[in-house]
Amino acid sequence: MEEGYTSLPTSHLLGSVPAVIAEEKPSAGASQSLPANLQVFPPGNGGYIPPESPLGGEEQAANNWKGFCSLSSYTPYFDVDTDVVVSRIISSVYPMDDFSRKIDGSPDLYGPVWISATLVFMLAALGNYGTYLIQKRSEPNGDWEFDVSYVDWAACVVFGYAVAVPAAFYFLLQYFGLNANLVRLWCMWGYSLFIFIPASLFLVVPSEIFRWIIIILAGSASSWFVYLNLKVSTEGSDATPLVVSALALQFALALFIKIFFFS
Repeated sequence: MEEGYTSLPTSHLLGSVPAVIAEEKPSAGASQSLPANLQVFPPGNGGYIPPESPLGGEEQAANNWKGFCSLSSYTPYFDVDTDVVVSRIISSVYPMDDFSRKIDGSPDLYGPVWISATLVFMLAALGNYGTYLIQKRSEPNGDWEFDVSYVDWAACVVFGYAVAVPAAFYFLLQYFGLNANLVRLWCMWGYSLFIFIPASLFLVVPSEIFRWIIIILAGSASSWFVYLNLKVSTEGSDATPLVVSALALQFALALFIKIFFFS
């Protein structure tokens, strides 16, 4: 009985180890096969690719690109963490924080869309409220009506500027022989508008001198932010007039916000 059990094959049992078969060494004249390219698992960094890493940004987005008219092409640019957006917003207010480095390889569109939509609401609402305070200060008994056209103007100006101006500069940079990235320009210009959101809160103060001081400070900071980031992209080229014109356009937007919405 015991002999019958011991004679059973054990190679199929759980935990059994197959016998080691000695490999024959190839002869000197025989070609040796290359070692297999095995994947090391798990990766050394735990498999996590930081959002700021070039490996996690443009390469993945390029693989998913299906054309300008396909919404799925823009999906990777909205897959961004809140802390990344907050960090970029802080860099847009403090231009010396190297915003250009933060978006290298991983520009996003979530922040610019959110900022633009918020700015539209703030300009329409606070612009009306600012005119209300000024009218009540000069004519306490006068009638005041909410100007609905502020919403249309704010949407056209903000979204039109955030989309059309970076696209125009993209083609101009291509004309100057520079390798520009359209999504990167949209990202940079979208974040440059954030400073006008807190500025609009101060523009409701019914003091014309105070309003001009606020809009000049906000316009200067936003223009300088655009100038620094475009200067990095055009370094070593003769596109300085293009960078200066971008600075002037950004400051002109600030003046338009003050004159149209808070006069």
